[in-house]
Amino acid sequence: MKKISFIFVAVTLMACSSEMDSPKNQLTARLSSLAENGRIAYAHQDDLAYGHAWCVEDWESDALERSDVKDVAGKYPAMVGFDLGDIEHGSEKNLDGVPFGLMRKAALQHIARGGMVTFSWHPDNLVTGGDAWDVSSDQVVKSILPGGEKHDEFMVWLQRAADFIESLGDVAVIFRPWHENLASWFWWGGKLCTPEEYQELYRMTWRYFTKERGLSNILWCYSPNGPIPAGEYMSRYPGDEYVDILGTDIYEFVAPGESMADAGARFGAEVKDMLSTLVTLGAGHNKLICFSETGLEGIPDANWWCNALYPAIQGFPISYVLTWRNAHDRPGHFYGPWKGYGGEEDFKAFAAQDKILLLD
Repeated sequence: MKKISFIFVAVTLMACSSEMDSPKNQLTARLSSLAENGRIAYAHQDDLAYGHAWCVEDWESDALERSDVKDVAGKYPAMVGFDLGDIEHGSEKNLDGVPFGLMRKAALQHIARGGMVTFSWHPDNLVTGGDAWDVSSDQVVKSILPGGEKHDEFMVWLQRAADFIESLGDVAVIFRPWHENLASWFWWGGKLCTPEEYQELYRMTWRYFTKERGLSNILWCYSPNGPIPAGEYMSRYPGDEYVDILGTDIYEFVAPGESMADAGARFGAEVKDMLSTLVTLGAGHNKLICFSETGLEGIPDANWWCNALYPAIQGFPISYVLTWRNAHDRPGHFYGPWKGYGGEEDFKAFAAQDKILLLD
């Protein structure tokens, strides 16, 4: 693939800024350098909080050094993902049972050891009282925007999410709110609000965090579900001012009657098509690009890492790829490697690729 250099314009421009050494600019430069050199940071969701058959019980005294990825490859993922779901209620734990105190400690420790951290957010449905997947009302986004009947309540939710990011101190993180917004499985999805309402939701979140709270340490990631054409991808784009990274979420699945080989081939074609679109959009908007979520639940293909994932992302200037979590309480719900799983050797081979970055 032709070498892509668009993403480095932002870093060049930052050299003229007095804020060149800010945590956000340092993280931007690091991600840009990875992409420039054809390297992709591997990220895993909730990696330090629990794994396939274990869970941190006493996070305050635990060193938080265990990792399913490290158990297999001998290295930590270069990036760890966490989710802020339930922070909106002032809860002690998130929607997957991870204490926010643990999350804070793990994030800071991982950054201190040279890693990176990304946050998503699955807030509950403020209108119905259901979870993020409750799509029984198409009035939720409208109701939480300025002038809506739930706006003041939602601003408290934003405050609690911003409080957590602020509590991390002077470190830079990636924040990926309102993701997979072109499908309709979340209350902020395609059929649940207009493009204008979605854009205002994203901008309102950005303005509160950035302008009202002064949180200048965040790289903002816009990540619709894919694969989709460029026009559809940009149909709800909030604007260049509000976005630092263009991402996409694409999972592999085996359709009824489909073979594993055919599913892998379809997945690879979808990913390549979508990443090609992101390359073009990233160049046009001077943005970093990433593969913000992916995986194959239960990884029934023992060679998935080297035969499906790596060929799909190889050669694209994405700064990172994140596979979802390994649930400790649901044996078949895992997307990353773990000691003893059938594809262990394949993951080791994937991790050993010169272009894949893990962390010692």
